[in-house]
Amino acid sequence: MIVDLRSDTVTKPTAAMRAAMAAAEVGDDLAGEDPTVNRLQSISAALFGFDAALYLPTGTMANQLAIRALTTPGTDVICAPRAHVYRYEDAGAARNAGVQMRPVEWQSLERELAGSHHHLPQVSLIAIENTVMAESGQPMNRDEIDPIQRIAQGAGVPVYCDGARIFNAALATKTAPRELVAGCAAMMFCLSKGLGAPIGSVLCGSRSFIDAARADRHRLGGGWRQAGIVAAAGIVALETMVDRLSEDHERAAAFADALAQRWPDALNASMVRTNIVCAQSAALPSDILGRLRIHGVLGATIDANTTRFIFHADITDEALQHAITALNRIEG
Repeated sequence: MIVDLRSDTVTKPTAAMRAAMAAAEVGDDLAGEDPTVNRLQSISAALFGFDAALYLPTGTMANQLAIRALTTPGTDVICAPRAHVYRYEDAGAARNAGVQMRPVEWQSLERELAGSHHHLPQVSLIAIENTVMAESGQPMNRDEIDPIQRIAQGAGVPVYCDGARIFNAALATKTAPRELVAGCAAMMFCLSKGLGAPIGSVLCGSRSFIDAARADRHRLGGGWRQAGIVAAAGIVALETMVDRLSEDHERAAAFADALAQRWPDALNASMVRTNIVCAQSAALPSDILGRLRIHGVLGATIDANTTRFIFHADITDEALQHAITALNRIEG
């Protein structure tokens, strides 16, 4: 048995997705004529309370298009220290939008924004991430988001939500997805992670914002044709795969407990509330990933200090038990 915990992007499309893909009605999406893409975009915009949406190949493209549309070259984008847009998008914001990322702790946000009056660069955007991937998929709730938005509004700076795993956050916080992005200028979510679709993310915002993002998508070579074939799987994902995310959360928590029992200094298992388990590599046995691989369990690192395991739709209870047994076979 191979238990692939490297990412929730490794999921295979369900039988229902494959059937929908085979039967999808398609057209030329670059001309706005693919009915299945248009339906996915309409569903997504309505789901999150925005005027319009744009179907894209990846979450990184969604983030980069949003930053291009919402910022001014030569300004800063404030984000958390371990934000995906800062650490895991190959400095795309600098190259694609001419802005630099300014990682800050959220409690210092007001002071950071005031820095523009003291020779620091102007801030044109604040980017939040929900869930916070690099922090064991921590969900942000309204009590955390509200102060950020209140300070941003006072400074006249828009807030963007990288909601790659926003449905995980919604389940963990028992909050409707649209409530978690209320007050944001725009947001995106991924179909190809926990929801299990084979490809795609959706960017949501105002009509003018989406028009700008669509134009930039074309400039970057992202204009696709009969994309309804894959958009059909995205519709099935939204219809059938959201509620089952709680199963991933439960299995991740069980794995985190097993990991913490073996190596207590590696992580605080109570921090695992969604589908991601991050552990301190220095507190784990050397080459733990190589040793787990021998037993058919795959994990990954996301930086020099962090080892990560992600649970998803293809991980069953049997696979979870196999992974826990593999942990217990490792000496050290």
